[in-house]
Amino acid sequence: MKEKCTKLEALYTFSNDEELKKHLEECADCREEMETMDKVSSLIREVKPFYLQKRRKLREIKAACAIFLVVLSGTLFGIFGLNSDVLDTIKYGQTLSAEDYGFPVDSYGLIMVGE
Repeated sequence: MKEKCTKLEALYTFSNDEELKKHLEECADCREEMETMDKVSSLIREVKPFYLQKRRKLREIKAACAIFLVVLSGTLFGIFGLNSDVLDTIKYGQTLSAEDYGFPVDSYGLIMVGE
Protein backbone atom coordinates (compact mmCIF):
# COMPACT_ATOMS: atom_id res chain seq x y z
CA MET A 1 0.00 0.00 0.00
CA LYS A 2 1.24 3.43 -0.92
CA GLU A 3 2.06 5.96 1.84
CA LYS A 4 0.02 9.15 1.77
CA CYS A 5 1.97 12.34 1.08
CA THR A 6 2.32 14.65 4.09
CA LYS A 7 4.16 17.56 2.47
CA LEU A 8 1.14 19.81 1.87
CA GLU A 9 1.09 21.45 5.28
CA ALA A 10 4.79 22.29 5.20
CA LEU A 11 4.66 23.56 1.62
CA TYR A 12 1.50 25.59 2.27
CA THR A 13 3.01 27.20 5.35
CA PHE A 14 6.67 27.70 4.51
CA SER A 15 7.11 27.71 0.71
CA ASN A 16 6.12 30.14 -1.98
CA ASP A 17 3.15 29.70 -4.34
CA GLU A 18 5.20 28.42 -7.26
CA GLU A 19 6.62 25.47 -5.31
CA LEU A 20 3.17 24.67 -3.93
CA LYS A 21 1.57 24.71 -7.41
CA LYS A 22 4.33 22.53 -8.80
CA HIS A 23 3.86 19.97 -6.03
CA LEU A 24 0.06 20.01 -6.43
CA GLU A 25 0.43 19.21 -10.14
CA GLU A 26 2.58 16.18 -9.32
CA CYS A 27 0.86 14.81 -6.17
CA ALA A 28 -2.76 13.60 -6.30
CA ASP A 29 -3.06 13.17 -2.52
CA CYS A 30 -2.09 16.77 -1.83
CA ARG A 31 -4.34 18.00 -4.66
CA GLU A 32 -7.37 16.27 -3.07
CA GLU A 33 -6.51 17.66 0.35
CA MET A 34 -6.10 21.16 -1.11
CA GLU A 35 -9.50 20.91 -2.81
CA THR A 36 -11.04 19.91 0.53
CA MET A 37 -9.35 22.88 2.22
CA ASP A 38 -10.66 25.21 -0.51
CA LYS A 39 -14.22 23.90 -0.02
CA VAL A 40 -14.00 24.46 3.73
CA SER A 41 -12.62 27.96 3.15
CA SER A 42 -15.49 28.81 0.82
CA LEU A 43 -18.01 27.58 3.41
CA ILE A 44 -16.37 29.71 6.09
CA ARG A 45 -16.47 32.77 3.80
CA GLU A 46 -20.14 32.09 3.12
CA VAL A 47 -21.09 31.89 6.81
CA LYS A 48 -18.85 34.73 8.05
CA PRO A 49 -21.38 37.62 7.55
CA PHE A 50 -24.07 35.80 9.53
CA TYR A 51 -21.65 35.03 12.35
CA LEU A 52 -20.45 38.64 12.50
CA GLN A 53 -24.04 39.90 12.45
CA LYS A 54 -24.88 37.68 15.44
CA ARG A 55 -21.85 38.98 17.34
CA ARG A 56 -22.86 42.55 16.47
CA LYS A 57 -26.31 42.05 17.98
CA LEU A 58 -24.72 40.66 21.13
CA ARG A 59 -22.44 43.70 21.40
CA GLU A 60 -25.44 46.03 20.94
CA ILE A 61 -27.34 44.25 23.72
CA LYS A 62 -24.33 44.49 26.05
CA ALA A 63 -23.96 48.20 25.29
CA ALA A 64 -27.67 48.82 25.94
CA CYS A 65 -27.43 47.03 29.31
CA ALA A 66 -24.36 49.03 30.28
CA ILE A 67 -26.05 52.32 29.38
CA PHE A 68 -29.15 51.31 31.34
CA LEU A 69 -27.05 50.53 34.43
CA VAL A 70 -25.17 53.82 34.17
CA VAL A 71 -28.40 55.81 33.89
CA LEU A 72 -30.06 53.87 36.72
CA SER A 73 -27.12 54.23 39.08
CA GLY A 74 -26.75 57.92 38.23
CA THR A 75 -30.43 58.48 38.98
CA LEU A 76 -30.27 56.62 42.28
CA PHE A 77 -27.13 58.43 43.38
CA GLY A 78 -28.78 61.71 42.41
CA ILE A 79 -31.86 60.95 44.45
CA PHE A 80 -29.90 59.93 47.54
CA GLY A 81 -27.45 62.80 47.11
CA LEU A 82 -30.14 65.50 46.84
CA ASN A 83 -32.54 64.06 49.41
CA SER A 84 -30.52 63.48 52.53
CA ASP A 85 -33.82 63.02 54.40
CA VAL A 86 -34.18 59.56 52.87
CA LEU A 87 -30.86 58.48 54.33
CA ASP A 88 -31.59 60.10 57.72
CA THR A 89 -34.83 58.16 58.25
CA ILE A 90 -33.30 54.71 57.74
CA LYS A 91 -29.82 54.07 59.07
CA TYR A 92 -27.78 50.91 59.39
CA GLY A 93 -28.89 48.81 62.33
CA GLN A 94 -32.07 50.79 62.97
CA THR A 95 -35.28 48.81 63.00
CA LEU A 96 -38.58 50.50 62.39
CA SER A 97 -41.32 49.85 64.92
CA ALA A 98 -45.07 49.90 64.55
CA GLU A 99 -45.10 53.38 66.13
CA ASP A 100 -42.73 54.63 63.39
CA TYR A 101 -45.26 53.46 60.80
CA GLY A 102 -48.01 55.43 62.55
CA PHE A 103 -49.97 52.60 64.14
CA PRO A 104 -51.49 53.12 67.61
CA VAL A 105 -49.46 51.15 70.16
CA ASP A 106 -49.87 50.34 73.83
CA SER A 107 -47.29 50.76 76.60
CA TYR A 108 -45.49 47.56 75.53
CA GLY A 109 -45.07 48.71 71.91
CA LEU A 110 -47.68 46.29 70.55
CA ILE A 111 -50.32 47.42 68.08
CA MET A 112 -53.59 48.31 69.79
CA VAL A 113 -56.56 46.51 68.28
CA GLY A 114 -59.34 48.15 70.22
CA GLU A 115 -60.08 49.62 73.61
